[in-house]
Amino acid sequence: MTLEIFDLAPLPIFNADYEKPFPEAVLEFRTRLAQANALLIATPEYNSSISGALKNAIDWASRSPQQPLNGKPVAMIGASTGNSGTLRAQLHLRQILTHVGALPLGKPEVLVARAEQVFDADGNLIDEAARGFLRYLLTALAGWIQRVSPV
Repeated sequence: MTLEIFDLAPLPIFNADYEKPFPEAVLEFRTRLAQANALLIATPEYNSSISGALKNAIDWASRSPQQPLNGKPVAMIGASTGNSGTLRAQLHLRQILTHVGALPLGKPEVLVARAEQVFDADGNLIDEAARGFLRYLLTALAGWIQRVSPV
C-alpha cells in the first residue's frame, strides 16, 4: 500500500457561484481523488466535529460532474489531546461521507487520545499500541478496497 499526502490548504472556500469552471487547485484535488483506490482521512477534532478545511474539501469533491468520492472506499483516523480521541469528529465525518456516496470502513476505529503522549516533537507516532491500531486499520482498508472495488 502506498500513501500519498494531500494538503488541503490550497483549496479555496467552497462557493457554488464560482464552481464553473473549477479553480485549478480544486481540479488537481478532484483528479487525485479520482485516481486513488481509496482514501485514508486523518482528522483532528474541533468543537466536537471535523475541521472546516476538511468539510470544505468534501464540499468541492461532492460537486458534479464525476463526483470523485462516490463509491470511494474510505478509512478514517484521528488524534486529539482529549480523552475521547476524535470520536465525535469521526461520527460526523462518517455521516458526511455516506451522504456524498463514499463507502466508509466501519471498523476498526482509530481514535487516538492524549496525542501529546503518543507523538514525539517531530510528529512521529511513537506509541506502539497506536501504531498497532494503525496497522490493523490499513490492513482492514486493503480488504475493504478488495471487497467494494474488485479489480
